[in-house]
Amino acid sequence: MADDDISSECSDGSTSSCNFSVLSWEQVQRLDSILTETIPIHGRGNFPTLEMKPRQIVKVVRSRMEERMINVRDVRLNGSAASHVLHEDSGLGYKDLDLIFCADLKGETEFQIVKEIVLDCLLDFLPVGVNKEKITPLTLKEAYVQKMVKVCNDSDRWSLISLSNNRGKNVELKFVDSLRRQFEFSVDSFQIKLDSLLLFYECSENPMTQTFHPTIIGESVFGDFSAALDHLRHTVICTRNPEEIRGGGLLKYCHLLVRGFRAASESEMKSLQRYMCSRFFIDFSDIGEQQRKLESYLQNHFVGLEDRKYDYLMTLYGVVNESTVCLMGHERRQTLGLIAMLAVRVLAEQNVIPNVANVTCYYQPAPYVADANFSNYYIAQVQPVFPCQQHAYSTWLPCN
Repeated sequence: MADDDISSECSDGSTSSCNFSVLSWEQVQRLDSILTETIPIHGRGNFPTLEMKPRQIVKVVRSRMEERMINVRDVRLNGSAASHVLHEDSGLGYKDLDLIFCADLKGETEFQIVKEIVLDCLLDFLPVGVNKEKITPLTLKEAYVQKMVKVCNDSDRWSLISLSNNRGKNVELKFVDSLRRQFEFSVDSFQIKLDSLLLFYECSENPMTQTFHPTIIGESVFGDFSAALDHLRHTVICTRNPEEIRGGGLLKYCHLLVRGFRAASESEMKSLQRYMCSRFFIDFSDIGEQQRKLESYLQNHFVGLEDRKYDYLMTLYGVVNESTVCLMGHERRQTLGLIAMLAVRVLAEQNVIPNVANVTCYYQPAPYVADANFSNYYIAQVQPVFPCQQHAYSTWLPCN
């Protein structure tokens, strides 16, 4: 198998376009590097840092799920780490490590068992000498879990437990019984089945080589694997039915734009942008919800990339301003004002703005920004127009 080739094969043995592909040796090496890398899980307060390899946490969690009679169909790598395995991009790497356990979760009991298993497993990774007897599951959750999510409805049954990493590389354990929509864009639709590699780790006495390694299958849940990989290689934005995505994929779309991705068809993407904005404002109709969502996205996706926050917010501002057709005028101005104020905050945090009073703002601040809970940066000193800039989306500069 050529290192730089990916051979697509369907279940019937044909090589026509399909959702699956066999990983090349080069890709297998990148996957092995990710699964055997030691990742620190940072504890809050005085709790020690846990050192764990992804292959270790997968082995422990899976074995204990099966001991508790929860069938695990397979384990997969998902998200930016899977994309990084398939195409090593220009230094952007990957952020969260997303591990999916495809399992039978029929009721609340199974979800509770999974939660107990993960928290109990954390004890195994505590440093030697730590007294584990008085450490409760609640204590472990408060110390090491970034977030927990559970979704149970007619079409979606899954839960997520995210373990904290201060550098933004959280280990995210996702337990999925069913999930109707598994991707936002084609470039984040890849899943790599890990079972054959995990079995190799357990059974083989010899290290992997180019001529001796397990066959590992990748899948694009978007559809055509070759097309999705081509989008990834050439930084092309492609999706379908964004109205099916919670939030419409709007925030991820703007993030892709900042990373240099572009739509293959501008006319088609302009139409999709309107759907993205409409769904975003359906799901986050209240200005407080919008603020919390934006602040959470900035916190979770820009660790180590703080210098990109401003460009991201200005890109989002432009898309919302251009493509929002579902809001009343005052609601639209509120949202744009929120984005503008978050951008001012980012510049202040980066010390680009030595004194907020010396900066002018494109929008008159909305009344809610006077609330002390909104931000200490947004004071009535911010002025209503930009005398020192040419148009709305160019870089904001301190005015003389």
